[in-house]
Amino acid sequence: MSPRKPANQELTKDMIIAEARKQFVERDFNKVSMRSIAKQLNCSHGSLYYHFKNKADLFYAIVEEDFHALNTRLDETIQSDGAPSNKLQNVFIQFIKFGLDHQSQYELMFMKKNEEVDSLSQEAANLSFQRFAEAVQTLSDRKLLIKDIYSAFVALHGFVSHHKGYANSFDEAKEAAHSYVDFILKAIR
Repeated sequence: MSPRKPANQELTKDMIIAEARKQFVERDFNKVSMRSIAKQLNCSHGSLYYHFKNKADLFYAIVEEDFHALNTRLDETIQSDGAPSNKLQNVFIQFIKFGLDHQSQYELMFMKKNEEVDSLSQEAANLSFQRFAEAVQTLSDRKLLIKDIYSAFVALHGFVSHHKGYANSFDEAKEAAHSYVDFILKAIR
């Protein structure tokens, strides 16, 4: 068993989440264990269970935190000053920007598949999509069908998925992103 951490370095949820995120990104969900996370944190694996029920609960906490960050960004865009049509364009741009500037988080949120955590991450994804759909409908100048909003969402996801790994950040794909968003907006207007 690892020696206990000094009192000034008590194990926190944030420390666990940071290490787990790193391992989930570097390795597949099935190859990460609570023991491997604890080993890197220099603590017993039992101490992780004080904060999280199991590895799936830990994964969900990470994904939920990431969806919260995305939702906050979209909410800030919606509440900003400007015309609704400009806000709608900016909502789409902010989605792409989040995906390309936070590629490892985006991958965990939308691209990692595992039976043990799919239902958990799907819940957070559904809530995030619901907020996205409400924002798009509110900012649109006409009543949109949910299938049109979903198509726009999938198109944005496709852009991020295609550029992930090729562009290191949004700035490297900024011009293409703006053209792509203009294309999507023409389709739903």
